[in-house]
Amino acid sequence: MKAILSSVYCGSIEYYTVLKHAEEVLIDSQEHYTKQTYRNRCEIYGANGKLNLTIPLVRRGQRVPVYDAEIENSHGWKKLHWRSIESAYRSSPYFEFYEHHFMPIFEKDHTHLFELNQEIQNKIIQILNLDVVVKETESYQKEHFGYKDFREAIHPKNDPKNILSDKRYIQVFESKCGFIPNLSILDLLFNEGPNAISFL
Repeated sequence: MKAILSSVYCGSIEYYTVLKHAEEVLIDSQEHYTKQTYRNRCEIYGANGKLNLTIPLVRRGQRVPVYDAEIENSHGWKKLHWRSIESAYRSSPYFEFYEHHFMPIFEKDHTHLFELNQEIQNKIIQILNLDVVVKETESYQKEHFGYKDFREAIHPKNDPKNILSDKRYIQVFESKCGFIPNLSILDLLFNEGPNAISFL
């Protein structure tokens, strides 16, 4: 399968299921940035249930291509996000095995959302050892012939359209708040470690 996907921040498990089963993926760098999507937010499992982590962006009047979306770095979001991730997963089985991969990314100064998203995605692909060719689009196209389009299908308001909804794994706070499906891939990685690839 060849697929086209949006750029995402610590993408969902559904997103990485597509990456796992694709032989080639196009990341759309030229589509317009859209609010309330996974492009600048992810969902993790905090002590009180689902927690949204959202990257603040510089407000610009016109519609901006994702590639040009700038991060608003003056409010210390990186420290807050990493602290939230650490608090959520410090007691998970595999956090200590992977934290050194991610902490340096949150300590770097990224000015653009796309650059940050791709760095995180490349790291996760490496950790999961996914055999997929990832390319970036050079221009916006409504359709890409030969590619299955997931750009709008994978969205916080949409339920996963595959068998993921029935698959479960042990989550840190499951006994308190119940199982929450399709969170950020970080949730699966920190809880399942090397078994994450089998889950996908």
